[in-house]
Amino acid sequence: MDPILIGLGGLAALLALIAIRMPIAHAMIVVGGGGVMVLNGPALVLSQLKTLAYGQFSFHGLSVVPMFILMGALSARTGLSTALFRAANAWLGWLRGGTAMAAIAACAGFGSVCGSSLATASTMGRIALPELKRFNYSGALATGSLAAGGVLGILIPPSVVLIIYAVIVEANIVSMFLAAMVPGLLAVVLFILTIAAYVLVVPSAGPRGGSTERKEFVAATIGILPVVVIFGLVLGGIYAGYYNPTPAASVGVFLVLLYGLVRRQINLSVLAATIRETAGSTGMIYLILFGAELMKIFLSRAGLPQATAAFVVESGMQPMLVMVVLLVALIALGCLLDSLSMILLIVPFFWPVLVEANGGLYQGGEGSGFGMSTEDLKIWFGILALIVVELGLITPPVGLNVFVISALAKDVPMIETFRGVAPFFLAELLRVGILLLFPALTLWLPHLLSG
Repeated sequence: MDPILIGLGGLAALLALIAIRMPIAHAMIVVGGGGVMVLNGPALVLSQLKTLAYGQFSFHGLSVVPMFILMGALSARTGLSTALFRAANAWLGWLRGGTAMAAIAACAGFGSVCGSSLATASTMGRIALPELKRFNYSGALATGSLAAGGVLGILIPPSVVLIIYAVIVEANIVSMFLAAMVPGLLAVVLFILTIAAYVLVVPSAGPRGGSTERKEFVAATIGILPVVVIFGLVLGGIYAGYYNPTPAASVGVFLVLLYGLVRRQINLSVLAATIRETAGSTGMIYLILFGAELMKIFLSRAGLPQATAAFVVESGMQPMLVMVVLLVALIALGCLLDSLSMILLIVPFFWPVLVEANGGLYQGGEGSGFGMSTEDLKIWFGILALIVVELGLITPPVGLNVFVISALAKDVPMIETFRGVAPFFLAELLRVGILLLFPALTLWLPHLLSG
């Protein structure tokens, strides 16, 4: 049988296994291992299994993943999220829709020390929902803004998914963090403007909050200093070149742990539970990484990525149209797969296509397609891919952030939450369009600090 057909059959089998609720890691291991066995026999699979896991997980660059996961897990238990929301509400709560705007700002701040969308949505939901209900916000706006705000955790550095993407395409993690800053801030601005437009059309959906007394305002503002210090020392140290991402994550863990101990919100039992949670999350990510590597070997031996890249080149499609098609495909797949699985499974498949569209320049130089080097293309595509992957967190049927918020707001029907996130979905599409038209917004900061 034609290897291409075997590869396509493997992809169909993978989607079928996911549809019947097999865990994505197990599905990729079964299909990847089975596909290689069909193509090259069992001996090659056994040979790969002998060394693949060790070769992949002993890679030093991956050590940053459990450290940032631990940092985020500790942050969720230390009161940092409460301090962020109090400060944001003190600044914005007096506006119409201001408490929802404060929730967005707090999600962005918490994402800067957490790096997980689900943790951001869950943590900020517990804190902000009672306040939103107290001021009689509509269920759609309250839950929709929190579900949408949670997606900020996947892009604003440090981001675990961003790190995984950098490892896959062999991009510089520091450059990826730098590139994510402007698009991340753009999302915050667009989300706040979305809330402002929402309450302008439906004033009753987001009433004004109460004004904050001067003493409380000052106390709330001072309360976010620990977040500013942690964020500054972790990311500032990386950008200044004092240390690499892995030691930076260690510094972050130490600072968050110290903050929790000083505030007496972390003890031995809490620390043990946090470490167990981190180990479980890390193990899940590493197993997905292993499955994705097997799938990549299978698809590569079937020749599917190469055939797709050749088809794109022969079709004469304009490079920008190729990018748009790939991003639309990512949005569609986001309705079926979680964000990490999409990055691990789809990026190795799409990346060769983009390289060919850029002129086939694997080692850098000026591309004739997008008018940028391959290194810049890695950064630009990575940020765009993560943004559209975010959309999968708020779109049905997966919509993990919507499920998280719905579990907290049991009195709000899930369909109402999906209606509430619809305006934010449009804001995200606008952000993608802006970054597509103006790549300099993504590349400006990496070029500035690298030069």
